[in-house]
Amino acid sequence: MIALRTLVFASFVTLSSLGSAAPAGFEPVRLDPSKLKLQSANVLVLDPESGESIYAKSPNDVQPIASITKLMTAMVVLDSKPDMDEMIAIDVDDLDYLKGTRSRLGMGYELSRRELLQLALMSSENRAASALARSYPGGSPAFIAAMNAKAAALGMTHTHFEDPTGLTPHNVSTANELAIMVKAAAEYPTIREFTTTPSHFVEVQPTGRVLGFNNSNRLVSSSTWDILLQKTGFINEAGRCLVMMAQIASRPVVIVLLDSVGKYTRLGDAARVKYWLETGNTMPSSKVAAVTKAPAKAKATKAKAPAKKTGVKGTLNGKYASASSTRTN
Repeated sequence: MIALRTLVFASFVTLSSLGSAAPAGFEPVRLDPSKLKLQSANVLVLDPESGESIYAKSPNDVQPIASITKLMTAMVVLDSKPDMDEMIAIDVDDLDYLKGTRSRLGMGYELSRRELLQLALMSSENRAASALARSYPGGSPAFIAAMNAKAAALGMTHTHFEDPTGLTPHNVSTANELAIMVKAAAEYPTIREFTTTPSHFVEVQPTGRVLGFNNSNRLVSSSTWDILLQKTGFINEAGRCLVMMAQIASRPVVIVLLDSVGKYTRLGDAARVKYWLETGNTMPSSKVAAVTKAPAKAKATKAKAPAKKTGVKGTLNGKYASASSTRTN
């Protein structure tokens, strides 16, 4: 059900920072939900600091969540405080026998746990996520139990996991509960960094072959977005899904978009939400088309080994904030 109340969204400065009176000339954006036209079936737009729902559309429907799952996978990996430099080999147990998806991570390829985590989050690499679960103490069954225990501890009572990749439609949740998961994941600097890295090269062992990977969400490369954390997902049963925490009008906002029909619908809906929060108006169709237009294919370039990178998107005084980040890959 769509929220029908009119809300006020403070552009460029939060209302709580204004004290008892707003400065002269300050005009908060008035948000009319009827002006937000979204095509995703389940939506939640949330202020993570106050916990206030800014916009909701069927936020309590239980739905398959596809690779949004990998945010929980990452938290469980990091909670175990493993050796991130340990080398892990892809093996036959990491093959996708359910959907038959392919991967560039061949049998016997070895990567560090850190690289596997980055590829699982950034490029939604299923074999990487599987290898992370398989190498967990107690193996994949213990890992999946830890995923469900983490969900329960976070109060995600309608969420259930059966695998670490999201390939199974039995991994389910709601828009409301995915917002909880996004907020929890945003507390991990590694997850914020890896989900917002535009591209990355890895050198696989024992061959020394260098492979380049791109982020599954092209919005992370857009100069008009300041994304703190994101994850995409897709299987037929779930449709196209997207969750993000982004700075919009100088404040953090969580956006959950589930079951979007069409390859670029979730990107268009994200753009519509951003425009609505910033202006209070419906985004013109011409602007939506510019966002959802398929990018031109770039000419292939020779991959080079990655240089060291520094900086992550961080938090400031316990609040969500973006920090400068330098990436050389």
